[in-house]
Amino acid sequence: MMSECEPNETDPVVADDIAPVAAAAASTTDLNFRSQEPLLTLFDRNTVGSGTNPGVAIRISGSCESVLTELETDGSGEETLLLPCLSGGTSSPRGERQKRTRRNRRSSSSDKDNLTSPGNSSGDFNHFPGDPEFGDIIQRAEQAIEGGVFPERISQGSSGSYFVKDSKGKILGVFKPKSEEPYGHLNPKWTKYFHKLCCPCCFGRGCLIPNQGYLSEVAASLVDTRLGLGVVPKTKAVYLVSETFHYNTIDRAKSRGKKYALEMVPKVGRHFHRVGLPPKLGSFQLFVEGYHEADYWLRRFEAEPLPENIRKQLQSQFERLVILDYVIRNTDRGNDNWLIKYEKPGEGEGEKAIQIAAIDNGLAFPFKHPDEWRAYPFHWACLPQAKVPFSQETRELVLSRLSDMNFVQDLCEDLYELFMADKGFDKTMFERQMSVMRGQILNLSQALKDNKTPIQLVQMPRVVVERRRTGGQGRVVTLGTAFTQTFHCKRPFFSSW
Repeated sequence: MMSECEPNETDPVVADDIAPVAAAAASTTDLNFRSQEPLLTLFDRNTVGSGTNPGVAIRISGSCESVLTELETDGSGEETLLLPCLSGGTSSPRGERQKRTRRNRRSSSSDKDNLTSPGNSSGDFNHFPGDPEFGDIIQRAEQAIEGGVFPERISQGSSGSYFVKDSKGKILGVFKPKSEEPYGHLNPKWTKYFHKLCCPCCFGRGCLIPNQGYLSEVAASLVDTRLGLGVVPKTKAVYLVSETFHYNTIDRAKSRGKKYALEMVPKVGRHFHRVGLPPKLGSFQLFVEGYHEADYWLRRFEAEPLPENIRKQLQSQFERLVILDYVIRNTDRGNDNWLIKYEKPGEGEGEKAIQIAAIDNGLAFPFKHPDEWRAYPFHWACLPQAKVPFSQETRELVLSRLSDMNFVQDLCEDLYELFMADKGFDKTMFERQMSVMRGQILNLSQALKDNKTPIQLVQMPRVVVERRRTGGQGRVVTLGTAFTQTFHCKRPFFSSW
C-alpha cells in the first residue's frame, strides 16, 4: 500500500498515553496491530519484510490536538498500482512502435517511479483515454458503489469474483481481484486452501504462474482483439473499492479508525490521502446479456437440429473459440465457461442468430506445456463441431496474420507491455510464456494451411519456439533467422492424447 504522507515522514499510531480523544478512537475501533501477520505473495520479489515496525506513538508539543495516522506498508495492503496506460486493449500505431526500442524501452524501476498514490476513490486512477465507452462504464460502477449499490460476490468458482452493478442494479461486468484469486492471500473461499494443505504435491497448476489470472483475462481480450475474433467480452485491468470485497482485519480496522478520527479531530484529515479501504486491482470483464452456458444450448441443439445457415454460424463462432484457446493455451476450457446466445429467426434484431462468448480466461498463458499429472485438455475437442475442418472464412480471417512473424512479434510486444506492469513480473518467465504461444501459433498456421480439423490440431506435436539470442535483430523477422523451434516430448501421467 502506498504511503499517505510524504516519503520522508514517519506516520505515528496511537499509544496508550496519547490524548484522550484519540485514545477513545483507538479503543472504539479495536486497533490491535500486534496481531498483524506477514502476508506473502507468490513470485513477489519486492514484498516488504515481515519485520516492518507498524508505527510508533508520538505527542505533538505545543498543540492541543493529537495526530492520528499510521505507517502503511505493502505487507497489509493491496498490490502495487498497475499503470492505467498499460492496461488498455488498443494497439499503438506502427510508427510509434518503431520509435521504441524492444524489451528494454522501459525498466521496472522507472515504472515504479511513475506509480502514484490513489486518492479517495478508485476513479482517481481509472483512466481509459483510448476507450471512453469503457471508462464511462467504470465510472457508473464507481458511482453505484458510492451510492450503496455494492458488488455481489459470485457463489460459483474457487476464488473471489463479483458482479458489479450500476445505480439501478443492472449488472455491468465481472470483477476478479488479484488478491482474491484461487491461491491469493485474500481468497474468501476455502476450497484452494484445503487443496494446498491436503494435497501439496498437486498444488496449483505447475505450468502456470500463480496469481496472474487477472492479467491472463486481460491478455486474452487483447489477443481476441488483435486477431479480430470477437468472442471475448472486453476486459481491462481496473481498480475498485467496495465493502463487500474481502479485506483483512488490519485494513478494515485502519479504515474504521481513520473515519472515527476524522469525525473527532477534523484537522487530522490533512494527513490522509485516502480514508477508506484500499483499492483492489483486478480484471473487469463486461457482462454479456442473453447468454447461457454452452452445455445448455448444445443439448438443445442435439434434440432440435439447427437450420443449415444457423449451423454454419455456430461452426464459424466455434472455430474462433478454438483459435483463441489454442493460441493462449487455455488450461480451463470446459463447457461451463463459454457461453452461447441463440435467437431464433424472427426473434432477434441482430444479423447473427448465434454468438459465442469466451469467459473465464484466467488460467491461460502457461510458461510450459502441461507435463506433470494432468493434461488440461480442451473439452471442446470432444464435440461434433471439432470434427469439421476449419472453414475458408476462418482461414481468411486469421491465417495471413498468424503466418506473419512480424505480426506475431508485435503481439508479443503488446503482451510484454501488459504483463510487465505487474510488480511480480519476471522477464525470463514471460519469455517462456511467449515461446509456448509462438509454438501454438506455428501449429495453428500449419493446421489451417493443411485444412485440418480442430481435433487434429490438438493432436499435433507440441512445439516451443524460442527467440535466438543473436541474429534476427532487424525490422523484418523470419522464423529461420530469429527463432529456434523444438518439440516438447514430455507428456503428463494422465493424458488422452
